[in-house]
Amino acid sequence: MKTIEAIEQRHSVRQYLEKPIEAELAGKLQDEIEAINRESGLHIQMFLNEPEAFQANKPSYGQFSGCRNYFAMVGKKGMDEEVGYYGQRLVLFAQQLGLNTCWVAMTYKKGKVTPQIGSGEKLYIVIALGYGKTQGVPHKLKDVSEVSDQTEDAPEWYRRGIRAALLAPTAVNQQKFKFTRNGDKVSVKAGLGFYTKIDLGIVKYNFEAGAGKENFS
Repeated sequence: MKTIEAIEQRHSVRQYLEKPIEAELAGKLQDEIEAINRESGLHIQMFLNEPEAFQANKPSYGQFSGCRNYFAMVGKKGMDEEVGYYGQRLVLFAQQLGLNTCWVAMTYKKGKVTPQIGSGEKLYIVIALGYGKTQGVPHKLKDVSEVSDQTEDAPEWYRRGIRAALLAPTAVNQQKFKFTRNGDKVSVKAGLGFYTKIDLGIVKYNFEAGAGKENFS
């Protein structure tokens, strides 16, 4: 599965099967985490078969059920955008492996998530992981005009990038971002709201995957 296919097929999933992640897939995920941590300076950690954070046996908690696996997104303070950008890379990698995910900011028990946190670091957010009971459902998309300056004569790569950005998960589906283009130069700004800086990193990753880095700066 190509990255753009993962973007199109990936939806947030909150109900999971009680099926463990196989050792081979767990190894691939860990390798990707280590590569991302080296590149980004983040301190992402994976937890497997840990039922407490989402109270896997209590499906009423935060609308989650069966979730026993997750990524703890840890990094130094001020790395919100990196958390979003590289977290989305990890989310799409998991999708390509046949797994499902959900970005989770509030509806988990923070006291049960115990990653290693170094000096100057903090836990930003977690990402639920596993085999979903379903593949989730698409979220409602804003109109292109609400998130970009796309015009009828916009190049195809820009259109693809905006489409991919709209498919990105954002906190409570706010989609508070705005892309602008000047020739082959592209800028994007975050709006006001909860977790919009993390959202900015997520939509940047999707835009790059859709537009192709070779087409813009």
